[in-house]
Amino acid sequence: MEEFIAIPIVAILFIGLPWLIFHYVTRWKTAGTLTGADEKLLDELHDAARRLDDRLCTIERIMTAENPDWRQQCLPEQRRERLMSNGE
Repeated sequence: MEEFIAIPIVAILFIGLPWLIFHYVTRWKTAGTLTGADEKLLDELHDAARRLDDRLCTIERIMTAENPDWRQQCLPEQRRERLMSNGE
């Protein structure tokens, strides 16, 4: 009678438990990777951020050409006073 109980217990310990562990380790590793769609989205977002940065630099160059002190005029009053008192 004890032999009939021991065989399923040994099978569970040496077959079932490692299979369960490896199954969830594999799931965990595949869930941690980026899919092709995720990589494409990241590339598109990177390109959009680069274009926006280029546009911002262009706008800043235009603003500086028209009015060199435009940055000081855009600062809030307290920050402007602090910068003026520091000599910047």
